[in-house]
Amino acid sequence: MRLRIVQSYESDFTLVPEAKAALFEQLKAAAFLAQVCQQSGFDQVDFTGLLFQPVPYTSATPRGMPAEFEPYHESPDHILINVPPPFMFKAKIFQPSRLCAIYRRIDTNS
Repeated sequence: MRLRIVQSYESDFTLVPEAKAALFEQLKAAAFLAQVCQQSGFDQVDFTGLLFQPVPYTSATPRGMPAEFEPYHESPDHILINVPPPFMFKAKIFQPSRLCAIYRRIDTNS
């Protein structure tokens, strides 16, 4: 079995407005936000509206995400999730085949 080294990968994508609205509606649904809270250990979260397509692991992208999203990975106030495939199917998003969403912790102590 041979490994193929990826030198560059185009991670840009555009969603049609209807598909984006349908996906965002699902990602902001109270039941899903509760599930994200349960899995993350956060008391409350808010969808940031940021999505990215996972990229192959390289020395330039060691976490499998575009470099501009790396600060969110390191932030204790954010969580990155894989968008559930049923959400993408229901929103009629078939390209890209995978997306990740970024959620922000809401400080409930303020």
